[in-house]
Amino acid sequence: MKKAAEINEHTSWQELTPGAEIYEPATSKLVNTGDWRTMIPVFLEDKCRHCLLCVPFCPDSSIPVKNGRREEFDFMHCKGCGICYKVCPFGAIEFVREEK
Repeated sequence: MKKAAEINEHTSWQELTPGAEIYEPATSKLVNTGDWRTMIPVFLEDKCRHCLLCVPFCPDSSIPVKNGRREEFDFMHCKGCGICYKVCPFGAIEFVREEK
């Protein structure tokens, strides 16, 4: 069995821990899952009223909140699904093609 930090692109499936024996929580924080994004949300802070409606809708928990106010997106984990853009009632999120 390997720890999550030891797993990389050269690790074979035989070396992975079986799903029923997961023993290391919160490893998704170590993995950059935002690389396959083609569209990206843009936070327009001047339009945001910090209603935080976008936060629970984000399937990747990519909208951090501090002191009751939302902050810039966590682009390391945002996959560009656009749900936040769709649910924002104030137009505080634009959804554009990401330039790489």
